Amino acid sequence: MALTNFGSILKFAEEMEIHDNEFYKTQALDSKYSQYKEIFEDCAKVCEKNKKLILRIRRENITEMILEPVNGLNSSEFELKLKTGDNVVIENALKIENRAKNYYLKAAEKIKAQLEVSRGLKQAAKKRSKSIKKLMAA
Repeated sequence: MALTNFGSILKFAEEMEIHDNEFYKTQALDSKYSQYKEIFEDCAKVCEKNKKLILRIRRENITEMILEPVNGLNSSEFELKLKTGDNVVIENALKIENRAKNYYLKAAEKIKAQLEVSRGLKQAAKKRSKSIKKLMAA
């Protein structure tokens, strides 16, 4: 699906954060991954903070929603196919984090004319980059 405006970009981001948060909460509760529980809980907190950031951006920039269209951003670019099995949870988490970071950076570039919004999306990407570092160290 083409993300052609401010509203669709933020809606996709919100849905992504909700989905990712659910993934991390589920993994944190799974006793198979108890050694990663703290990391998954931290990642879930980042998702929750990013969701709040996205909602704030939408609320504070509501007038921007009807302005200039966005081209060249498609949700299909950011679809994930996670692996199944016991030994892939960190690999899946890294895929999730990289997808989110890449989405935020690309979306920020597409709406760079709206400085405050672009800055907020870059901030969300930066938080995801920190999560990537934690997961890489696990």
